[in-house]
Amino acid sequence: MRVIISGGGIGGLTLAMALHAAGIEAEVHEAVAMPKPLGVGINLLPHAVRELTELGLGERVLAAGVPTRELLYATRRGEEVWREDRGLAAGYRWPQVSIHRGTLFMLLLEAAQERLGSAIHLGSRGIAAESDADGAVLHLEGGGVARGDVVVAADGIHSAIRAAWHPEEGAPRWNGSLMWRAVAEHPGYLTGRTMVQAGTSSLKFVCYPIREATAERPALVNFIAERRMDPNTPWAREDWNRPGRIEDFLPDFADWEWPWLSVPSLIRAAPDVWEFPMVDRDPLPEWTRGRVTLLGDAAHPMYPIGSNGASQGILDARSLAFHLATTGEAVAGLRAYEEARRPATAALVQAARGQGPDLVLDLAESRAPDGFAAVGGREAVLPLAELEGIALGYKRKAGFDPVLLNARPSLSARLGESALPR
Repeated sequence: MRVIISGGGIGGLTLAMALHAAGIEAEVHEAVAMPKPLGVGINLLPHAVRELTELGLGERVLAAGVPTRELLYATRRGEEVWREDRGLAAGYRWPQVSIHRGTLFMLLLEAAQERLGSAIHLGSRGIAAESDADGAVLHLEGGGVARGDVVVAADGIHSAIRAAWHPEEGAPRWNGSLMWRAVAEHPGYLTGRTMVQAGTSSLKFVCYPIREATAERPALVNFIAERRMDPNTPWAREDWNRPGRIEDFLPDFADWEWPWLSVPSLIRAAPDVWEFPMVDRDPLPEWTRGRVTLLGDAAHPMYPIGSNGASQGILDARSLAFHLATTGEAVAGLRAYEEARRPATAALVQAARGQGPDLVLDLAESRAPDGFAAVGGREAVLPLAELEGIALGYKRKAGFDPVLLNARPSLSARLGESALPR
């Protein structure tokens, strides 16, 4: 079996290595000719780290990032709303890793080139795909083609193949929130491995270290400043990787001075800031046509709430390789993959629109607008059982409930063989 992959991002490269491990030939066509480590920080949740570990990449990923120790939800005053252990500290067999997106991408590209060699084609853009009973074809910019048994569109939120199938979709859907994202050197705060989500859905600040502090250098902290705006505001919505200006958002956080972190100081320490709109697309009724399917952001772009975007693309990749290997047949494998992944990711898209686990921030603001001291303490308005229920409900939707994930069989399989032991 031969699989052609359009798009060599995190999902596409993970798929190529998963197929290679499963004994399935893979070929990647990536539009960028000279990849660079661009972007800001992301979080890899334990279910995604598990899949990368089973591909033999766990130690590389962990060495390049920070194992997140805890997640702290806080009010705009810095009051603790909810704190929970993460990764190994929460009982998972795999850590949660905060890492620079560009670092992760370059790590995956290097590993894929080591394993697949000349099957990774850079500067090669897929523009259309078609299939028949005998195979599938990816049409390349410039007139070339790549032929295989399956074509996978892993070409992101602006997927050419999805656009050809659904021309009525138009631009991604913007929810009215704008994010300013950056990384900055900082002495560190709390445990040195703490992820913070503070504020409300109208004005939020998120930060987490992606490089730990040492005696020789400070920590490197990723942050996101998010503000809800009028959806009719004339921002450049489709250019979500453009430079931003600190003065456009710093005043909103000027008094976010907490005993354990100065938000304005962290913002001012950023050498560069990037501006992104909060966008997604509606879930599709199908991902697959014939022998062509979608994967990652091409299939299910979602708001970056709950740290699930890149993680879900990695899960897609491993699931697709598993089902192609265990069915041993292209059409049946694609059908099984879609049945396993499309409903789950559609639920996550909707959960993110409902704020996912970040709901606790708005609950805190609505029930204690003047702070917890004014209402007799947090427990008086936000019982621990309610907070735990919100957190666990999201983990189950996203596939990283610790008990279920630890017990789930492995997605490692070889073509023509049964699944491998976990």
